[in-house]
Amino acid sequence: MAQTPTAPLALVADIGGTNTRVALAEGQRILDGSIKRFANAGRSGLDEILTEYMDQVSERPQAACVAGAGPVMDGVLHMTNLKWRIDRDSVSAATGADFVAVLNDLQAQGHALDHLGEGDLRPLINWTGQTGANHAAKLVIGLGTGMNAAMVFRTGDLTLVPPSESGHTSLPVRNADELRFAQYLIRRGDFPSVEEALSGRGVQNLYHWQSQEAGGDDRPDAVEIMRRLASGEDPVAQAAAQYYVRFAGRVTGDLALIQLPFGGIYFIGGVARAFAPHFDALGLRTAFRDKGRFSEFTDQFPVCLVEDDYAALKGCAAHVAELMGAPG
Repeated sequence: MAQTPTAPLALVADIGGTNTRVALAEGQRILDGSIKRFANAGRSGLDEILTEYMDQVSERPQAACVAGAGPVMDGVLHMTNLKWRIDRDSVSAATGADFVAVLNDLQAQGHALDHLGEGDLRPLINWTGQTGANHAAKLVIGLGTGMNAAMVFRTGDLTLVPPSESGHTSLPVRNADELRFAQYLIRRGDFPSVEEALSGRGVQNLYHWQSQEAGGDDRPDAVEIMRRLASGEDPVAQAAAQYYVRFAGRVTGDLALIQLPFGGIYFIGGVARAFAPHFDALGLRTAFRDKGRFSEFTDQFPVCLVEDDYAALKGCAAHVAELMGAPG
């Protein structure tokens, strides 16, 4: 009797601005107890972390897939918030893996979507658990240290997640108040991009702008702003949050009409999670649907929040398994 082929052992890594998480996977399954977190501070590059991780495991992986925040071209990742250059050769040298893939972090999140359970998803808008046919396009939107978005397509047995740098497109402003925010960013020497409003830095930008509008100059960090919002003690935090949710809904609605993700829209990232309890009260659905005669059309796009903190690792594992034809 022919033996069922075993899934290759793969090293997977999710590189954030502050920490990197590394794990081992067999096929699409992250091995229990294999996830380890490493601080990035004081390290010259990812190879130091991977070498340290490999010293703690007994098996050499056949494959590796790493994902981080930054543009990827020809298998080379330049981290946006770290001075790290990551390529296939350096990952292979540090891990001993013969097969290496390098992804943008949003691409990894996109590859994870088909491997998440209902318990990993928090409904936000129009979510019924039904997200169209299996081949329907999906959209993943990252609201965290930065902002980005990427489409997810199924082509035969493979998942295609084209890279994107959506966060650096122009912020859609509609009225005089929003124009003043864009001008505030320009005066500081910043390009008024989507990321300057919808990242963690964007939360701080909106707060400081609103503080100045009220005659102050308060500059709390994003964590403190969210604390003040939750407590209801600070009207400036409330005003900044309303602008944040308005821009988040508007940008998401724009992307939905451009890409038609009938398979669903998936928010990921720490800022998205922080705002999740406030999205409904602050009008996310209203801003998302504010598309004139196409407002009702947007009701076809369900929106949820991904609450699985290890989704990027699962996406890396799924990507390697697909490319190597491994059993699930």
